[in-house]
Amino acid sequence: MVVVTLPDGSKREYADAVTVGEIAASIGAGLAKAALAGKVDGKLVDLSHKVTADAAVSIITGRDPEGLEIIRHSTAHLMAQAVKELFPEAQVTIGPAIENGFYYDFSYSRPFTPEDLQKIEERMDELVKKNIPIVREEMPRNEAVDFFKALGEHYKAEIISSIPEGETISLYRQGDFVDLCRGPHVPSTGVLKVHRLMKVAGAYWRGDSKNEMLQRIYGTAWATKDDQKAYLKMLEEAEKRDHRRLGRELDLFHLQDEAPGMIFWHARGWALWQVIEQYMRRVYQDNGYDEVKAPQLLDRSLWERSGHWAKYRENMFTTESENRYYALKPMNCPGHIQLFNSKLRSYRDLPLRFGEFGQCHRNEPSGALHGLMRVRGFTQDDGHIFCTEDQILAECEHFTGLVQKVYADFGFKEIAYKVATRPAMRIGEDAVWDKAEHALMSSLDALGIKYEILEGEGAFYGPKIEYHLKDCLGRSWQCGTVQVDFQMPGRLGAEYVAEDNTRKVPVMLHRAILGSLERWIGMLIEEFAGAFPVWLAPVQCAVAPITDGQAEYAKSVAEKLHNARIRVISDLRGEKINYKIRELSLQKIPYILVVGEKEAQAGTVSVRMRGGKDLGVMRVEDFLSRILAENESRGSGE
Repeated sequence: MVVVTLPDGSKREYADAVTVGEIAASIGAGLAKAALAGKVDGKLVDLSHKVTADAAVSIITGRDPEGLEIIRHSTAHLMAQAVKELFPEAQVTIGPAIENGFYYDFSYSRPFTPEDLQKIEERMDELVKKNIPIVREEMPRNEAVDFFKALGEHYKAEIISSIPEGETISLYRQGDFVDLCRGPHVPSTGVLKVHRLMKVAGAYWRGDSKNEMLQRIYGTAWATKDDQKAYLKMLEEAEKRDHRRLGRELDLFHLQDEAPGMIFWHARGWALWQVIEQYMRRVYQDNGYDEVKAPQLLDRSLWERSGHWAKYRENMFTTESENRYYALKPMNCPGHIQLFNSKLRSYRDLPLRFGEFGQCHRNEPSGALHGLMRVRGFTQDDGHIFCTEDQILAECEHFTGLVQKVYADFGFKEIAYKVATRPAMRIGEDAVWDKAEHALMSSLDALGIKYEILEGEGAFYGPKIEYHLKDCLGRSWQCGTVQVDFQMPGRLGAEYVAEDNTRKVPVMLHRAILGSLERWIGMLIEEFAGAFPVWLAPVQCAVAPITDGQAEYAKSVAEKLHNARIRVISDLRGEKINYKIRELSLQKIPYILVVGEKEAQAGTVSVRMRGGKDLGVMRVEDFLSRILAENESRGSGE
């Protein structure tokens, strides 16, 4: 007899071994129809998986996150089958599920065209209508290598050859198409009705630029048509908000081939940058941080001692001078430890908080570069807190509160919290890890925050909290983090005099709120579609005279606002006022101040808000009070 425990705690008894699909059918016809896979004692399995002993079982449907991932992974295989049927000489490589969809990499003699994608999608639809069963098979590793070699699938054979001998290999068969996969998969192709192919891009085999360039076909797949429709609408809106396009249109920044992954900041973009940097500088000052600055170029020996040379060398820019080797810093932590080491510290000095707007460089692959979101040269609002083990809890609790305030000031209220715990390969005693993980979780518990635990996803030197924002399009961005580090301070000789007069190594907390300022600005551009809140806007207001006769008055108004630290421009062109207003509106400036003869004589301005709302005539002093108050409260101006 097999006893199955369901998620609600109820139990079901079966006389013999039973498949997950049969369990679903015994619960109800509706569940059996919706079932995609199962989870047995926490492990995802196919519906055909047999439960032979007592177990906890749950049925996975398209409403579950795991179910959606299985749909996407299965759709990647469906696409591969369609490609092989249409282009038999193409070789399949890898095809995982990714956020919002999937991709599959192919080796083929010519580039796939948009017309090819249409044919592939049509063939996928035909395969869905056939409702072909998807069947799991297993074979010994060496036999699997020979099997794929016989099919001419040399990439698959290479993948399997890298698996240790003696392992059993799982394959999935759907009709004549067979692919390597751990699974699980949906029970048949008929489930995969909702999909769309999106684009083709290049990708190197195994991510190595020395290898062959493959063709990567991206697609999206969903449980329902409504879900896909909402996603495609979001993509359409995201295209309108694309920070690269708006960056050009709003005269914020540009990129060019002579400096791949580096940003040319225009005056308005740099004004936005300065507002954000000055805001974060006040955050440092108000929360006990010493702002510091470490060199960008450091000797190779320091990177070797810190461990970065062994792990990040391929992503570091290096140079040589007078027979010494140097590297541009990819991160700021080793430099901050040198600042800590610059004098003997006491336990009374702890916690010691350093903050820096640290300019870093990483040699990212050219194909991975994406506007402000993925660059080679970037600046972090980086900080490191040196403390004792007993201070970790209070520091993390304080930092989380700080993250919440900063994000709220920028208009982000929805934050997801995730705690990444110890990986299998790690350094340090378990007792210390226990204390660190407990401190991170307790700091969130103390604030009444719910969080997700990412088992085994911490760094080898310590656990961390990740702070994920959700933007207006529902996209998630991981920006902030606080990470416990037991390892690097000791490697670089950091120590302090403890209360018992012994020398001890401090714990170091790596922390960032915005992360990369470039990426943060890219997010803000897309979040606000370039229509920044008043306090952030590169140009907060524009003064436009109706005729040349009011030009001098317009200049005097602008000067008065400028002297009050308002970012203002004057439009003194000899154009009609409606043309000026239209042009200034396209620049998404929060306020346009129109001045005619009446306003010039009365010392007033006619105030128009972004979006066209007319606030009427105001004294200049009253408008100045209004905009200064919005700056102080970080108001939107809408």
